[in-house]
Amino acid sequence: MRRFADLHDISNPDVRAKFAGYPAPVRTKMLRLRRLIFETAVAHDLLATMKESLSWGEPSYLAKGGSAVRIDWKPATPGRYAMYFHCQTSLVETFRVVHPDELSFEGNRAIVFERSAAVPVGAVRHCVSLALRYHALKRLPLLGV
Repeated sequence: MRRFADLHDISNPDVRAKFAGYPAPVRTKMLRLRRLIFETAVAHDLLATMKESLSWGEPSYLAKGGSAVRIDWKPATPGRYAMYFHCQTSLVETFRVVHPDELSFEGNRAIVFERSAAVPVGAVRHCVSLALRYHALKRLPLLGV
């Protein structure tokens, strides 16, 4: 089985440098989010179309037919990190309805995680799944949830 959890697995040098630049405890959290994104792509047979790049200076993940998922930690908010989605989609609006008590949000663009808290893996995996398949789901009420 492929690994998705360490720096050696990142083939894009810009993305690898971005992860290497995170403080070690943050890097661990960010690599876990990356692994979750790739595992979700595998579960939906989307790995072959998955592209990993830097977009807006943030690690970005896009599968054919999906909407980009970006992740990042900012030194200005050291106690938290986030998963970003295109703000002109219905993704975050849907996530708010489906996972109101499990996730925290920033506007219509991000799921925000506290560094000191566990990530609600099931809810985040569901959100990533919707984003990676967005264009097939976007016309369905609540993205087909």
